[in-house]
Amino acid sequence: MDSMRGQGGIQMLLSAEQEAQQIVTAAKNLKTTRLRQAKEEAEMEVANYRSHLEAEYQKSISESSGSSDSTVKRLDKETEEKIQSLKGTASKVSPEIVKMLIKHITTGIHELQR
Repeated sequence: MDSMRGQGGIQMLLSAEQEAQQIVTAAKNLKTTRLRQAKEEAEMEVANYRSHLEAEYQKSISESSGSSDSTVKRLDKETEEKIQSLKGTASKVSPEIVKMLIKHITTGIHELQR
């Protein structure tokens, strides 16, 4: 009878060991599944964050190039206005400069002839 009990006890231990092994295997599989899910979620968050940053970057480039275009247009307008102003001033003083040059040239010739 004792050998039967010993056999039954061994069978119970083997059965318990198999059950424990199944529990450990199931826990490992669950852990692997959870890690895979966490990795996928993290990759998705990174991709979303990256696309968000890219969108902000493109927006800032768009805004800065827009302001750059307006700055160029403004500078072109200011430059054209200054050119026109200088041309106007030059046309106003041009007759006076011509008179002054003629006076100095003719005075210089008269002095040379003396």
